[in-house]
Amino acid sequence: MRLLAKFMAMAGGFVLIALIAITVFSIIGRSLNSIGHHDPFEAALGPIAQFFQMFGPINGDFELVEAGVAFAIMAFIPWCQLNRAHAKVELFTSFLPSGGNRFLSFIWEALFAFVMVVIAWRLYIGTTDKMRFNETTFMLQFPVWWGYAACCAAAVIAAIVAVYSAFTYGRELFARDDQIQGVQSE
Repeated sequence: MRLLAKFMAMAGGFVLIALIAITVFSIIGRSLNSIGHHDPFEAALGPIAQFFQMFGPINGDFELVEAGVAFAIMAFIPWCQLNRAHAKVELFTSFLPSGGNRFLSFIWEALFAFVMVVIAWRLYIGTTDKMRFNETTFMLQFPVWWGYAACCAAAVIAAIVAVYSAFTYGRELFARDDQIQGVQSE
């Protein structure tokens, strides 16, 4: 599970880095184009202004960012889940005994696993719908189902890891305090 979760986190990281590069180059291109079309600059430095006018934003950058960020978020969930790194508010639980905290952790893990399974299922339904209707993006005209399929694959892996994590918490629920260290280190 750790290898699968780490692979997904790495894939999400690479996609996120690519999206950052796309966004940066698009902003730089848009800025250079604006400078090239600025009247005082165009009048004073004609050939340089014409050179700047050749640049522009990356066509469909927002479509790529939209699909890529959705995948990256879904790809980070398994690693976050295995490392127990989700945000927690322990305002009242610090007063509970360790068994009470284990019970609450198990309940939340089971609920999270259920939600991830539902999300993966609905993404699968969404992917098949987008495939059936041949919906494409506005600017790039690539099929919308590609982004849905990437998110669906990541959601399936996140659901598998979430179910595994819920079982791990379930084992901890019935373990003695001295046995929990062994369960958590697996």
